[in-house]
Amino acid sequence: MSKVEEMLAVYFISGTQDIVKGSLFSVLEEALKAGITCFQYREKGKGSLSNPVEIEETARTCQLLCQKYKVPFLINDDVELALKIGADGVHVGQGDQAIEEVLELFHGKIVGLSCETQEHVEIANQLSEISYYGIGPVFGTISKADAVQPIGLDKLDRYAKLAEKPVVAIGGISMKNGQEVLNTAVAGVSVISAITRAESISEAVHAFKRNK
Repeated sequence: MSKVEEMLAVYFISGTQDIVKGSLFSVLEEALKAGITCFQYREKGKGSLSNPVEIEETARTCQLLCQKYKVPFLINDDVELALKIGADGVHVGQGDQAIEEVLELFHGKIVGLSCETQEHVEIANQLSEISYYGIGPVFGTISKADAVQPIGLDKLDRYAKLAEKPVVAIGGISMKNGQEVLNTAVAGVSVISAITRAESISEAVHAFKRNK
């Protein structure tokens, strides 16, 4: 198993807008202690921070926590911020900055790309520098107001098998459906509300560990 595959096992995504109890920092540290394998800071959507100074300060604090637990720290979409603070990498969507431009700026770093269709995967396969693909949304999600139609498990499995890089499943993944997702060809799952809204973050993280 590659380092990237290991990183994708339990991939936590969050910003301040996703927190319902405690703070982003307290939730992140609890998730890190419980064994998440990657964290992506995503400050987007209703209730998110808009002040660039606050966003940078928040990102830096999250970055320090990830460094403390030796877990990769990525930033969603904000290429400028990721470069400024020296994040381990960046994740971009189909509607964000062109992936070719991002790859030129992040030589030797982690670059993830969201893929929603078979065509997206086929095009991404032509760019060998991409580290991994985030494929989905698998199910409906409450965390993204602009989410596209869910693709379901069959398409997820098909796209993941077509992908030439490790795949993390995204969108609507919960403790109830997590193992079903892990039965497909993905390397791991990415979650937001399944951790931020969990009664027990530790139980939630362990629920997403692949059954041996």
